[in-house]
Order: sequence, then C-alpha cells, then structure tokens
Amino acid sequence: MIQILKQDLHIHTTYSTGDRSVVPEQTVELIDELNHAEIRGISDHFDYLEGPVFEEYRSKVHSRGFYCGCEVNDSEDALEAVKYPYDYYIFHCRDKASEYRGAEKLLETGKPVIVSHPMAIGADLNKVPTECLIEVNNRYVWKNDYMSYYPPHLERFRFVIGSDAHQPNWLNHVVAMHAAEKLGIEAHLVFPGRYVQEESCLPGRKRA
Repeated sequence: MIQILKQDLHIHTTYSTGDRSVVPEQTVELIDELNHAEIRGISDHFDYLEGPVFEEYRSKVHSRGFYCGCEVNDSEDALEAVKYPYDYYIFHCRDKASEYRGAEKLLETGKPVIVSHPMAIGADLNKVPTECLIEVNNRYVWKNDYMSYYPPHLERFRFVIGSDAHQPNWLNHVVAMHAAEKLGIEAHLVFPGRYVQEESCLPGRKRA
C-alpha cells in the first residue's frame, strides 16, 4: 500500500529553468497526476520567477489546487521576493547575520517561512527566528547527523516534511519520515487543505 504524505510544500518544476537537477518531465501537470501528497505546494527557485513569468507560474500552480511558493536563495533575493504575492516562502538561511535578517524580512509578510534543509545549508537554529518552520528534508537529512542537530530545538520550532523533489522519482518522503519518527517530530500542517482559488480571482473575472 502506497503511503500518501499529508503535505509537501518543497517541490520544484521545469519553471526552475536554470537548475540542472530538474528534468523535463518534472512538470506541474505530472506532479498533479502522481498525487504523492494530499496538500502540495510548488516552490521553484525565486531567481527564475521574477518579472512577467510570475503570473503564468502562479496561475498554473493554483489551477491544479497547489499552493504557490518559491525557494529564496539569500537575503538579497528576500528583499525582492516579498514584493510578490506568494502563499509561502522556502528560505536558505545560511549562518550569516544577513541571512537571519532575511528570514525576518520574509516573516514580515505574514506568510509561512520554511527554513529548507537547515543542516545542509549550515543554519544555526539558535539564531533562526522561532516563527520560522524548520524542514526535515528528504533529499539531505540522511547525509547529516540529524540526531544531534535537531533535538536541542524540538521545543522551540514547528517542523515540516519536504521532498525537495527535482525529478518525478524524488517525490518521496520515506527517509524524512523515518528521521522525524526517530526524533519524535510530528509534522506541522501549514495549510488546512488543498488550495481553492476564489471565483472572483479566476483569470478573466473581475472583482465585484
């Protein structure tokens, strides 16, 4: 029996045009068809989504019932990303004062901010704002000593499971779930259900 993940908000698609790990088959449509999680969000790299492509991206993601996020590489990109109406942000919070301020800048939007693969990126969780969500990342968690890294912070943060899928066969959460279970982490549900677009916001409709 296939286990369906409750929520996965760290998924990349072919909109991440400069990421060589993304394969041509990794389309929004295929992710919809594979249905590996009940609640899904697409979080392509922000630096490929600036300008006119953003509205196309958001419209396609929302049309499939997915939440529309982006992965923000650093604090400089954070200053630009907050200008766009994303549903949430995934952030590379490296161990620099500027990057912790970048997390704070994203939090000012009132949108969920997920610190992605914190061990791999070198985040010091003692310095990360407690309002951030911390990711247990299926792609990276097994490569690091997660049993030493996470436990001192289990009471300070809420945690999410992310596949960080760049290819269809990466739409998987087995390793991350194993790590979370060993740590005693119960994944936080960021959104209550699949994205439902308001009728007044549909393409071609005007607000009353």
